[in-house]
Amino acid sequence: MTVLAPHLAIFLQEHLPHERRASPHTCEAYAYSFRLLLCFAATRLRTTPSRIAIEQLDPPLVLAFLEHIEKARGNSARTRNARLAAIHSFFRFLEYRLPSCLDQARRVRAIPMKKADEALVSHLTRAEMQALLDVPDPRQVSGIRDRAMLYLAFAAGLRVSELVSLRIDQIDRQTVASIHVMGKGRRERVLPLWKETTAALKAWLAARPASGDEELFLNATGRAMTRSGFEYILAKHVATAAQKLPSIADKRVTPHVLHHTCAMHTLQATRDIRKVSLWLGHASLQSTEINLRADPTEKLEALAAMAPLSLKPGRFRAPDKLLAMLKSIGQSTNYVE
Repeated sequence: MTVLAPHLAIFLQEHLPHERRASPHTCEAYAYSFRLLLCFAATRLRTTPSRIAIEQLDPPLVLAFLEHIEKARGNSARTRNARLAAIHSFFRFLEYRLPSCLDQARRVRAIPMKKADEALVSHLTRAEMQALLDVPDPRQVSGIRDRAMLYLAFAAGLRVSELVSLRIDQIDRQTVASIHVMGKGRRERVLPLWKETTAALKAWLAARPASGDEELFLNATGRAMTRSGFEYILAKHVATAAQKLPSIADKRVTPHVLHHTCAMHTLQATRDIRKVSLWLGHASLQSTEINLRADPTEKLEALAAMAPLSLKPGRFRAPDKLLAMLKSIGQSTNYVE
């Protein structure tokens, strides 16, 4: 039996960040996936996570874990696929490191992804977004910070991982007119900012504590803002904005909804999906096309440009009653000629 712990440690601490050059967010997501898997396996095998062997992580156990996170934890098919992707990546790593586990690794990697529904993306209207931006109190340091985060998340279309990992040196301190973003898949992009966003950032830079982490946005203790910290702040301000604009209460507003809101507003302004993809840092247009399905403008333009087919008018003739009676008898009677 081969102990899992040392191989998993090398995979997460050396292979992913150095050989694969995965982002810190990806490494954190993979580590969390294995934390869930090992806690489930330890309970099922009646052992501790540090004593679990690689051979014990067989396909039946992995399938049971995937079923557990869907039914017991209530996770979606997308989340299930994300956990499975981390497991696939680890066993692909083991194929070259442990030839004795080659057959097991291939059987685990043969577990298929689950088909996920392609639901329409949720986004905020212009009035709803403005109501949310107006909530933070500019008379408090936390309010100045929150307004700058909300403005930047919306105007630049930043993912939550990009927002909380943004460092102070990624902003032009002279004019604060642009930011340099390290995006998903290590794709870099430089984004110009609106005057309103620049003003919000300048206010935060003036109020930001001089000491603390190098990240742009800090929490109350001077440490870098975390993903869960921003999610909490957003939920708090959404609840306040919903009191003034009740339509917000009908939507589940997450950090990714701000990302899609930027995409929808950019698409409506430019009518060019390529510019939206460039602005958001998408790897392909396929990632951006999901916003087209939620925007009815393109469909309305197509409908207006297409001439409808004309229908030939005619007269309705009632069927002959005698023939209808004979036909009904023929259908209800079973006979052999």
